[in-house]
Amino acid sequence: MSRKLAKSTVERFRKRLEEERDHLEEQIAEYEREIEEARMTEASSDRSPDPGNAEASSVKLEYAKELSIEQNTIDLLGKVRHALLRIEAGSYGICESCGKAIPVQRLEALPYATLCVECASRSN
Repeated sequence: MSRKLAKSTVERFRKRLEEERDHLEEQIAEYEREIEEARMTEASSDRSPDPGNAEASSVKLEYAKELSIEQNTIDLLGKVRHALLRIEAGSYGICESCGKAIPVQRLEALPYATLCVECASRSN
């Protein structure tokens, strides 16, 4: 059986995770606005209809980059939300694989970590 984190420690991580969740949600909303602007610009009449031109290729590359960044942010938001659910369930700080305590130092670095260092190294 693993040790439980102190309530004050859990609350500190809860606050940090809630702030991170709010920040990520704001970032995603901003990415979506930027992507929509890029779509509108690409569709506007001042763009050349030639898809082979350098400007069109640049716009497509920028659009793909924005989508990739947004997806990474969405993935991170999912991890943060999962960590908050684990706090609510009383299982935060416990490795989902082996059931041992996740060291506080690991949670400091990755507050949404669900695996201890040993199990995380095995899953990679």
